[in-house]
Amino acid sequence: MLNKEIQIQVDKGEMLPLMEEFYTIQGEGFYTGTAAYFIRVGGCDVGCHWCDVKESWNADLHPPTAISHIVANAKKYAETVVVTGGEPLTWNMLPLTTELKANNLRVHIETSGAYEVSGEWDWFCLSPKKTKLPVQSAYDMADELKMIIHNKHDFMFAEEQAAKTNSNAILFLQPEWSKKEEMTPLIIDYVMNNPKWRISLQTHKYLNIP
Repeated sequence: MLNKEIQIQVDKGEMLPLMEEFYTIQGEGFYTGTAAYFIRVGGCDVGCHWCDVKESWNADLHPPTAISHIVANAKKYAETVVVTGGEPLTWNMLPLTTELKANNLRVHIETSGAYEVSGEWDWFCLSPKKTKLPVQSAYDMADELKMIIHNKHDFMFAEEQAAKTNSNAILFLQPEWSKKEEMTPLIIDYVMNNPKWRISLQTHKYLNIP
């Protein structure tokens, strides 16, 4: 249970439940292969059964951290910051993105889009989940739609989500890691037959990059 003063700052977005922060290579989607500083925020109730960071779900396990501290660390390393989770839009992202941008950092988000969009983003990666669909503002803002393919039915879900997303979004299909041997050949065939889509792979896992 947070004390009242800290809870007020968390509610305002002036403190966030920080799970981890690290400088690495972006492994997925449009910016694959580029250096970025990742800020992983705790807290998520979307509940994907194949999530590879389930330890992020319970925000209470991650200490509320002042955004000034987060930004001070980020600006030491990179020109691009990726805010991820958990589900970052659980929280008010405006204070964090405002301060990051004030330090001339490019700010990306990776989100399920399940909550109303807050913050100012240079790149918006939307990855919808069946358990809690995106809000309209997330579909409207998406620069990139990244659909995780766990089974054959997910291709239909991907098309349904693409139809809801703005026409400028770049469309990606990505095999869920535990099913990559089974699903990658199907994704290759699907993209060849439906060339509006691109393939995304978790290249950081192939390269053993954290």
